Amino acid sequence: MANRTDPLAKNIRGTNPQNLVEKIVRTKIYQHTFWKEQCFGLTAETLVDKAMELDHLGGTFGGNRKPTPFLCLILKMLQIQPEKEIVVEFIKNDDYKYVRILGAFYLRLTGTDVDVYRYLEPLYNDYRKVRQKLSDGRFSLTHVDEVIEELLNKDYSCDIAMPRLKKRWTLEQNGLLEPRKSVLEDDFEEEEEKEENEGIADKSEDEKDHHRKSPERERERDSDRRRDSHRHRDRDYDRDYDMDRDYDRERGRGRERDRERDRDHYRERDRDRERGRDRERDRRDRARRRSRSRSRDRKRNETDDVRDRDEPKKKKEKKMREDGTDHPDPEIAEQNRLRASLGMKPLKM
Repeated sequence: MANRTDPLAKNIRGTNPQNLVEKIVRTKIYQHTFWKEQCFGLTAETLVDKAMELDHLGGTFGGNRKPTPFLCLILKMLQIQPEKEIVVEFIKNDDYKYVRILGAFYLRLTGTDVDVYRYLEPLYNDYRKVRQKLSDGRFSLTHVDEVIEELLNKDYSCDIAMPRLKKRWTLEQNGLLEPRKSVLEDDFEEEEEKEENEGIADKSEDEKDHHRKSPERERERDSDRRRDSHRHRDRDYDRDYDMDRDYDRERGRGRERDRERDRDHYRERDRDRERGRDRERDRRDRARRRSRSRSRDRKRNETDDVRDRDEPKKKKEKKMREDGTDHPDPEIAEQNRLRASLGMKPLKM
């Protein structure tokens, strides 16, 4: 029941006024404690007291998107739909800037295009600072005229979609709105009038002085001015020539410095390349020496293995030669085998 729109409220733009706030944001507002505790039972008269207590503006903030008190009061105004005179008084209130912004925001949502331009454009001259709560919960400083600029030109403000607004020049062409006049135009007109009056006074003084001067004295002054101008022109030419010459000299020195720098750079690069080649050459030589030493060790190990394998054979052959079993005469070799088996010495031939 507390969230229903006033039965006497009129539809705005063909729908319930509370539908101007998106359903998700509206649900967040209904669940917020400020709405339940502070906005319950508010009327158009008591709403002013709550509006005067505002100390910042903003939409939703934080991870769960909590609504600000400013947004809750906007929805409450859409629910009770105060009269247009009360909203205009909110806008014209100079003492409380947040009350003024609250009325301007509500009028931007519910008012006609002509009323929006008529009542909100004068607020461009309000440069007071206001606090705005950002979506991450931090505060930032802005100004009243910046908030009005956002309401008139942006599609979203405080997480609420702004209704479409006709362009000002269209309303001016249709005769519904007069051309906008800036407050500074009066100051500009006064400055222009002052400058025109001063120019007229200077011209009148020049004319009086011209009548007072004699023609001969004017001719002498003109000739002196020409002579001085030629002298200054020659001096300026010489100075320009000297400056150009100094500039060319400095530029030549700068080019020489650049060439020297390039030469040093190329020399350093060549040295780095030579150092790299020497390192690569040393690395290859060490690798070759290492591989040669490994091959020598491998060959030495192989020869040792062959020697170890050949020694038993040589011992056996020597033993066989001492036994006489390898005698070329088969009969003597047979006798030596028999003698060897009996433990006797072989035959000496």
